[in-house]
Amino acid sequence: MTSPSAAPEASEVFPPTLREVMLRPRWIAMLLLCLVVAGVFAWLGQWQLSRAIDTDPPPPGATEVLRPLAEVAAPGEYLPEPLVGQRVEASGSWVPDDFIAVSSRFNDGVEGYWVTGQLRLDGTATPTSVAVAIGWAPTAEAAQAAIDRLQGEPEASVTITGRIISDEGPALPARGADPQAMTRMSPAMLLGQWHDVEGLDVYRPYLASEVAPQPLLDISSPAPAEGSSVNWLNIFYALEWAVFAGFAFYLWYRLAKDAWEKELEDLEPESAG
Repeated sequence: MTSPSAAPEASEVFPPTLREVMLRPRWIAMLLLCLVVAGVFAWLGQWQLSRAIDTDPPPPGATEVLRPLAEVAAPGEYLPEPLVGQRVEASGSWVPDDFIAVSSRFNDGVEGYWVTGQLRLDGTATPTSVAVAIGWAPTAEAAQAAIDRLQGEPEASVTITGRIISDEGPALPARGADPQAMTRMSPAMLLGQWHDVEGLDVYRPYLASEVAPQPLLDISSPAPAEGSSVNWLNIFYALEWAVFAGFAFYLWYRLAKDAWEKELEDLEPESAG
C-alpha cells in the first residue's frame, strides 16, 4: 500500500530539438516564402550577368568608319554607349543668328571656347537640327570674331564630318553669372537660345566637327578608347543579388533558431519544478 505522505512523481519534460521546430508547418511555410524570395533574387542576378558580358561587341576601329548621322542616331533618342565618339557625316545649312560660344572647352590641355551652331539637316521629312561644335578659340574675343564671320557668310549647304558625342546635360549658372552664358555643351540648353524652333526635331547628342573654318582651330577629338566587353559593375550587382538570396535562407534559419531558443527558456522553469 502506498503511503499517503508520498508525493506524486513529477513527469519528465523533453524539450524539442531545433530540427523538430524547423519541421513545424509554420516554419515550413516560412521556408517556402524564403524560397520564392531567393528565386526572385537569383533571377535578378542572372539578368545582371546577362548584361555584364557583351556577346556582340563592335569590332576594333568601328568608331573610325565614317557613317551617315541618320544610321547612328535618331532625333530625340539617347546615344547608345558603343556609338559614343563614332565618326559621322551630316549635310545641311547653318541657321543664322544661332552661333553661340561655349566656355570651359579644353583643346590639348588649353582652356578656351567652342563656337557652336544649329545645323538644319537636309533631306528630312520634318525640320530637324543637330548641334555642332564648329571649332575652338583661345579667347572670348576670338570666339566672337569667328561668330561674326560665320553670321556674315551667305547661307549655303555644308557637309560636316565629326564625332557624335552625348549631351553633357544642362547646368544652372553660378551666382551672379550671365544666365545666357554657356559652360556645357548641351543641345537642350542651346535649344533654349536657338531661333525658328517651332515643330523642330532635335538630336540629343551633338557633333564635334573635325575641320574648323578660319579663324577657328580644329577641335582635338581623338578616337575613343576601346571598351571592354565585360561590365564589372553588372557583375558586382549580380554578386550582390546572390548574397541577398543567401541572406533570405539565413534569415529563416535565424528566426527559427530564435523561436527554438525561446521555447527552451520557457520550458526551463517547468523542468526545474
